[in-house]
Formats: sequence, C-alpha cells, structure tokens
Amino acid sequence: MVLFSHRMRWLSHVRLPLEPGSWRIGCENGQIVAIEPLPEGAAAAGENWQGDWLSPAGVDLQINGGLGLAFPELQPADLPRLLELLELLWRDGVEAISPTLVTCGIAPLRQALSVLRQARQQHRPGRCRLLGAHLEGPFLAAAKRGAHPAEHLAEPSLEALEARIGGFEDEIALVTLAPELPGAESVIAALRRRGVLVSLGHSAANEAQAGAAFEQGVGMLTHSFNAMAGLQHRSPGPIAAAVLRGDVALGLIADGVHVAPSMAVLLQRLAPDQVVLVSDALAPYGLADGTHRWDERALIVENGSCRLEDGTLAGVTLPLLEAVRRLASWSGDGERAIAAATVLPRRLLGEERSCIQQLLDRPLRDALRWSGPASSLRWSRAG
Repeated sequence: MVLFSHRMRWLSHVRLPLEPGSWRIGCENGQIVAIEPLPEGAAAAGENWQGDWLSPAGVDLQINGGLGLAFPELQPADLPRLLELLELLWRDGVEAISPTLVTCGIAPLRQALSVLRQARQQHRPGRCRLLGAHLEGPFLAAAKRGAHPAEHLAEPSLEALEARIGGFEDEIALVTLAPELPGAESVIAALRRRGVLVSLGHSAANEAQAGAAFEQGVGMLTHSFNAMAGLQHRSPGPIAAAVLRGDVALGLIADGVHVAPSMAVLLQRLAPDQVVLVSDALAPYGLADGTHRWDERALIVENGSCRLEDGTLAGVTLPLLEAVRRLASWSGDGERAIAAATVLPRRLLGEERSCIQQLLDRPLRDALRWSGPASSLRWSRAG
C-alpha cells in the first residue's frame, strides 16, 4: 500500500474522458499523484466535483497562426510575437500545436521552419509547446486547392520534398497531400519511413483511391468534408473509406460553418474514436473581427469565420476549445467532444498511454476541468 502525507488533496466524483466510471484524484504539492476508481454510490472525502470532467489540455494539429502572424511568413524578427502567441494559446487551454504551413514558396517555407526551430528551443512553462510542423501542401489537387495559392502548388516528388524539408526532417509531424496525384505514393512512403503522419486533404480522390492511400500509410483526413468529396450515396468518397476502415483519423473544424452541425454530429456518431477536432485558426486569431492581410490578399473576418474577398472560406479565428463547446452542444455528448481535442490527438501522434497515465505526475493546474451539461459546457484550468 502506498501511503500519502496529510497534505494530500483529494478530488472525488471526477469523470475522465474515455475512462468509464467515477474517479477520485489525489494531489500533493499541486501534482496529480493518485487516480483511483470510486465505486458507484460510495462516499469519498475531499472536494466533490459532482461529475465534472478532468482532461489533459488541448492539442491542435491544424493552426495557421495568430496575433497577426501567419506561420508561413515567419521572419526572425517575429520571434517575440510568436512566443506571445504561444502564451495566448496556453491561456486558451491548448498545451501543444502542430504549426501549420499552408502552400507557399520554398524560401519562405524554409525560413519559417527555421524560426519555429528557434521558438522550440525557448519553450518554458506557461507556453504552448510547438510540435513538429504540419505542411498543408504544396502537393495538392489544383481543383481542390481552396484558398491555397495556385502558383505555389507542386507535383509530388522526392526532389520537391527534399527541397522543402531537407535539414528539417525531424521537425515535421504531419503532411497534407492529395494521394491520387502522380508521384504521391513515393512521397507518402518516404514520409512514413521518417515517422511523419500523412493526411489526405485538398484532394479529388474517390473512395478507391482513398482506400489505396490508407493502405500506403495515410492515416488522417484534413478538415473532413472540406476540399474533398462529401458523403454521396453513389460516390462515397474518402470519408466513407476512412470511416469503414476504422483507423483513419478524421480532422474536423467544428465552427458550424465549415461543416453543418448535423453533419459534424453524424460523423462523430459514425466514427466516435476517429474524430479529432482542429481549429484551423488563421493569423487574425486573437485579434478583432475586420479586414486583415493574408500574404498579398485581404482576409475578411466576421463572427470567427475568415473568407477571401471572393467569398472563399479560408479558416477561423475561434480557439480550439470553442470547437469542443460547440460540438458538445450539438451532439449532447460532452465526453466525446472533450476527448476529440485532448486525448485523441495525442493518440494519433503515437501516445499509447491511457488518459489516466497521461494525467498522473503532471501538475493539476496544467489539466482542464470541464463543468456543466453538454449544452453549455465550460472549461477552466483544474488547479
């Protein structure tokens, strides 16, 4: 039996995402040191959380910038503001991000990767951690490019890949590409050998082509439903192929604009363990609505949605955890919404430990407490 000191703080009647039952949490000096099942109907000493949820903080695998910074445009002089952005993300309940670099020129891409490398070296508590980068492009289908600039799209090849990430291979976590393009198979194989997660996105792939890509090691869909075929009853497309396979993550922007609430709920009910929430936040994240600049184009921000002047939907300015709140309110399932932004992204990146193991030995203040019914879910730092 492990004995704890009298300074132990106990939290009782706590729920953990994807861990059935009720739990009690033991904390010492602000650290979570014990997580024990609480039998149904049992009384327990300590603070009664009355069924509130405890989870790790958020992980965002698709975020393009914030505070006016677009990650593909990063310059060395932007480092202080980038660190400020990481502090904002931490305050918004996000522990780690995969900074997303949309299609751009080779020189700007490599410079951005260099600045991100410098920022990683300056990580400290109270700042969101920078994971490996997410390259969203340039190997995309022209007809599905959305807001990506056509002049910087490229045909997939090992040479084109090396020109962009040579020297940064260990700092790339995720690459979005169109797997149906000629040359994509060799790029997918090279990325998988390096341990990089490959995602199908901005793609015209049909169901069969998507299925072949999943066999090759593609493990995710980038912003499901957007810039790809939808769920058509005679042409099911990549979403159906991913759902039926069961082991392909489904990235989802749950703002209610990119995907209708009913379709977001349907997707999660079809594949509850596959939906991973992403923000897809752009440079104006953290700034007021209005007109902002994105490369040489105007970006119009209204009610958290970002569009180009021609009306093309480009992204959002909503925090990741707002997506949790919205999905929970639509579905009535707070647990699944919380898991989709906290537990499941970690699992996708190779985290094999359970939620319990992830929470043990970490400061309580680094975790999140979720209160209220699914219709009005709210979060705070747990400590």
